[in-house]
Amino acid sequence: MDEFTTISPVDGTPVVTRARTPASGLEALAQAARRAQREWADRPLSERSQVLQAAVDAVLARGEPMAHDITRQMGRPLAQSPGELKGFAERARHMLSIAPEALAAIPLPQKSGFERFIEREPVGTVLTIAPWNYPLLTAVNSIVPALAAGNAVILKHSEQTPLCAEGLVDAFAAAGVPRGLFQFIHASHATIDVLIRSPWVDYVAFTGSVAGGAAVEHAAAGRFIGRGLELGGNDPAYVRADADLAHAVETLVDGAFYNSGQSCCGIQRIYVNEAVYPEFLARAVALTEQYRLGNPLEADTNLGPVVRTRAADEIRAVIAASVQQGARNVIDGKRFPSARTGTPYVAPAILTDVTHAMPVMNEECFGPVVGLMPVRTDDQAVALMNDSPYGLTAAVFTRDVDAARQLGRRIATGTFFLNRCDYLDPGLAWTGVKNTGHGVSLSILGYQSLTRAKSFHLRLP
Repeated sequence: MDEFTTISPVDGTPVVTRARTPASGLEALAQAARRAQREWADRPLSERSQVLQAAVDAVLARGEPMAHDITRQMGRPLAQSPGELKGFAERARHMLSIAPEALAAIPLPQKSGFERFIEREPVGTVLTIAPWNYPLLTAVNSIVPALAAGNAVILKHSEQTPLCAEGLVDAFAAAGVPRGLFQFIHASHATIDVLIRSPWVDYVAFTGSVAGGAAVEHAAAGRFIGRGLELGGNDPAYVRADADLAHAVETLVDGAFYNSGQSCCGIQRIYVNEAVYPEFLARAVALTEQYRLGNPLEADTNLGPVVRTRAADEIRAVIAASVQQGARNVIDGKRFPSARTGTPYVAPAILTDVTHAMPVMNEECFGPVVGLMPVRTDDQAVALMNDSPYGLTAAVFTRDVDAARQLGRRIATGTFFLNRCDYLDPGLAWTGVKNTGHGVSLSILGYQSLTRAKSFHLRLP
């Protein structure tokens, strides 16, 4: 039997062992989804929404054990994990609230003797491939709107967070979601490749690495199915001379180090006007040194381990390579005794004297590391912010709202923030440019990719 074991980064102990579904088991899974989807799509939207609202309530009712499972599986401090369930509910309920508008038929101007309109039909079966770093928040972006639109969903979670997939499916089933409509699958990359190539999947919602997105593109080539690819970033922020420094420091340090920096929209590059750079740096260092790195199951910990030792080694290598090229780490690692080589515990790092030739400034590090660079002008800041293969989010801190709007239009990014960062508003389209991927989730636009347009052209008798 092909099995995998999830190892907790908290203490290196096994969390759970599960069997992988073989390729030979895919057809039964897909056929169950097809049967359930046909019946589900025939139900009125109001009925589907009522069931899904109950499913959200069922997830929240399991909040404490699910939050504990998140921490054990991927290492986020237990004091913070409940926030993911809150965010799950916020996004789900927003998408359900806008479903009537998003899925409504589009009428056309009257034409004598004819009736014309456009409806939105479900695509069929949606494959959601979710990562470990935000196992509920990334999954909900496609699961709830897909089901609301009348689709079936097959959920493939990272093997680091299998209990999250199981918990979601179990909660939805308890709330009355029909059997077969929402299923999870534990499977190897090779088996998922087979599933995407098969005729059983009609849309793929993938969140993960650029390499993973390329693999999805390759598997789906020639099938002409929709794909939503959210592939991460190396997100920048710019602090202008007129910014509220206290607010900027607090927000950006949190944006860099929350979830141990393991966020696709986390801040990894900060450009600061040279007039306020020394003060910003001093404040950022002082705040960072107050972080408490340690066992995430302990209440006073606000910085946990990264997901696994191999990831920690890669983060340390980014820091070392940047330092070797002339960067300076201004955070004293000795203040974080839990940080040790050979473990997933990594001390936060602020790198100064950086250039864009260094990996911290041009690669996705996915750890508690941020680079700081002084700039002289808005033009220089914009040029540096755009000098990246990614484009998920970008933030500007300033009191000048008009200037911010102008800067936002010049920055190549999917979401532009003013005086905040590292946040996802479900009312806005979540999208990106360049190697961040393509497609849109959330907002009214998020429903478009999970449905297909069908035109009705009726010549009246």
